[in-house]
Amino acid sequence: MAEPAKPYLSVIIPVFNEEESLPGLGEELAGVLKGLDKPGEVILVDDGSTDSSYAGIQALVKRYPGFKGVRLGRNVGQTAALSAGIAQAQGEIIGMLDADRQNDPRDIPMLLARFGEGYDVVSGWRKDRQDPGLTRILPSRIANALISWITGVHLHDYGCTLKLYRAVYLKSVRLYGEMHRFIPAFAGFLGARIAEVPVNHRPRTQGVSKYGLGRTFKVVLDLITVKFMDAYMAKPIYLFGGSGLAMSGAGLLMAAYTLHRKFHDHVFVKDQPLFQVSIFFLLAGLQLLLLGLVAEILIRVYFDIKDKPPYFIRETVGFN
Repeated sequence: MAEPAKPYLSVIIPVFNEEESLPGLGEELAGVLKGLDKPGEVILVDDGSTDSSYAGIQALVKRYPGFKGVRLGRNVGQTAALSAGIAQAQGEIIGMLDADRQNDPRDIPMLLARFGEGYDVVSGWRKDRQDPGLTRILPSRIANALISWITGVHLHDYGCTLKLYRAVYLKSVRLYGEMHRFIPAFAGFLGARIAEVPVNHRPRTQGVSKYGLGRTFKVVLDLITVKFMDAYMAKPIYLFGGSGLAMSGAGLLMAAYTLHRKFHDHVFVKDQPLFQVSIFFLLAGLQLLLLGLVAEILIRVYFDIKDKPPYFIRETVGFN
């Protein structure tokens, strides 16, 4: 019996409590794959769902050719679920899609066509986004502006999951924490050519959104790490040493100014305790930030040395 052709396109879909959305999503994706002139596969990663999502994935695998399922041992988050799917993907092009059906699978051929123009990453842009303005769209726009400004990789919509990548760029990136939203920036750091295409965005009609306003604060913290990884990962002494010298220089200047005020104006610092408190807070905040960056380095070294992924696969279905 002949071996099935290696897929050209792999579509990875993280799934968490989306049992209502899966049947319709599977039908749409099967139609898209059937219409492509190259073989494709769909990898659905169950991220520790507490409903019958995995049973729904199994049903899709039995019904549609090219569908595969991965079940994680527990809920580890979207980034780790995507990492599990990327590790299993065999396609030359790897795409990502949300399971809530707000992304339109019929946009995939349009994004796929841009690779013929020499691009390495094609990112979806939810230009007419169907989400609440105050709690979802406004924080997203602020986050997108910050990410674009700090990373230098300018996109309107980092948060849109519908993106396609050449596997060679995606496979070389190690993802931890909640770094999936920064994958285009990581690819850009490697020299990837990136295109952005407006895509259809549909209102959610099934299930419940898993994201809230608090996600914006996580983006800001993760963004600090991304900037550090880009600019200082290979030479952290420039950051830590530079910061230490700057702090020492500032301390010397303040000490000199204090001595000047003491001997020239007869004003003692002890008479203004708020000044000392502000200095303490600034130094403590900077120290905590630097310790956080050190911790980011250590956790990556741990994973690299142990070669241990941030997820555990309980079982798979549909793989040869």
